[in-house]
Amino acid sequence: MRQLIILFIVGLAISVSSCREDFQFEPSTGDLTFSKDTVYLDTVFTNIGSSTYTLKVYNKSDKDIKIPTIQLGRGQDSKYRITVDGMVGENNRIFHDVELLAKDSMYVFIEVTTDVALANPTDFLYTDIIEFRHANGEVQDVDLVTLIQDAYFLYPRRFDDGTTETLPIGDDEVYGFFLDENDPVNGNEYVWSNDKPYVVYGYAAVPDGKTLNVQPGARVHFHAESGLIVGSGGSLRVNGQLSTTEALENEVIFEGDRLEPDFSDVPGQWGTIWLTDGSTNNYIEHLTLKNAVIGLLIDHNDGTTTTIKNSQIYDCSNMGIYAKTAKIYGENLVINSAGQYALACTLGGSYEFKHCTFNNNWSSSQQLAVRIDNYYTDNTTNQEVAFDLEQANFYNCIIFGSNQIELFLDKSTVSPDTNWTAPIFSKCQIKFNNSNNQFTNNPDYAFLNDTNEIIKNGTPDFLDIYNNKLFIGADSDAKEFGVDVGVPNDILGNLRNGVFDLGAYNSIVFPED
Repeated sequence: MRQLIILFIVGLAISVSSCREDFQFEPSTGDLTFSKDTVYLDTVFTNIGSSTYTLKVYNKSDKDIKIPTIQLGRGQDSKYRITVDGMVGENNRIFHDVELLAKDSMYVFIEVTTDVALANPTDFLYTDIIEFRHANGEVQDVDLVTLIQDAYFLYPRRFDDGTTETLPIGDDEVYGFFLDENDPVNGNEYVWSNDKPYVVYGYAAVPDGKTLNVQPGARVHFHAESGLIVGSGGSLRVNGQLSTTEALENEVIFEGDRLEPDFSDVPGQWGTIWLTDGSTNNYIEHLTLKNAVIGLLIDHNDGTTTTIKNSQIYDCSNMGIYAKTAKIYGENLVINSAGQYALACTLGGSYEFKHCTFNNNWSSSQQLAVRIDNYYTDNTTNQEVAFDLEQANFYNCIIFGSNQIELFLDKSTVSPDTNWTAPIFSKCQIKFNNSNNQFTNNPDYAFLNDTNEIIKNGTPDFLDIYNNKLFIGADSDAKEFGVDVGVPNDILGNLRNGVFDLGAYNSIVFPED
């Protein structure tokens, strides 16, 4: 009996399903709704593809519908490409009889690759529409808008045998190329101007006897795993100037080539600026450098000093400045947020910093604002190899961050007095909570007990560390603690006028929320 009941139920289910009229799609009549009226694809460079953007299409009716045509307004000539619910249609531009269930939605994914010559000559916008053509003749549409920038593109040559240009680095090679004074397309590549951006693929190299001059207002975008190498005998001159508007019209900016706002503070998008062993007379002023793996990698200089003034380095996945037996002078320098160290002065060297702000709130228990050492341990012999730390002097600086200790001094045990000149921290604010008394009897940290010279801990009262706004407020402990060290203006050009706040910025009164 039970078997007969089961057979009856199965048979009934089959008969009912055979009579269903589900998925009988009716022609659409124009009642679609959309997640956006206009899709803005953020700025792209000419002939470089955009990221993928999303539009959601809703059928809020109680009927399953079939949309006769979805297409780009420019048809097959459009430089936009779309996929509709995973379908590519006719060359990603035209789709027929697209089905959409009642109370359901679908995704349209949008990309663009176009030339600035095709953009509107007055505003450099390239536009199109996605048309939803219905059976009753009604047409609904969504606008597409993209800003196209022309650019100088710098990249390795491709040879007839299919290989590409590389640069010798020790026993290895990297994907890169030497700049050219007479490039047939870009002209003199040793002058980076401000008339349009530069986009660099691979490592651009400055050889012996050449100088790369970066003019005020230049914008340089490095692709993933790309950067700049200044070789022995070569020089880098970044000649930014003080800007008067928030557009930073005279600032030089080095950053990645992803222009979407979501990538504005993503670390590690490109490699580094490498001032190699023997590079000479390097000078950097009014540079904003963002989103690298290592911002500035400064190797042993040729005896000249690398000078860095009025500059900012943000959101590096490894280090902001990684110096190895280098010689650096910095003033009004700001470094914020790095995976390991904001500033690493390693393998000895000679360093002097005035009115600098080094902060690190990276979400790690290992990160530091500043590290100073004078040795490494040889992996083969397990012996320390020491270098001379000639000086490491910090005047009117802030060294801060999210960890309990943000300054670490690591002195070689091999002839320590010969190779190590004790760092000087004069009129500085330093985050240093020696909670387990690990450093209490360490003479290298004795300066922390001099309250006339050091503010230990306290608050710098930064405006917004997570958006790289390291201005200090009226409640900052760093306010008026400094002395005159020969840097009369802050990083914004404001006169210190006899009142010397610590760090790169004069204190300000923050606006109320």
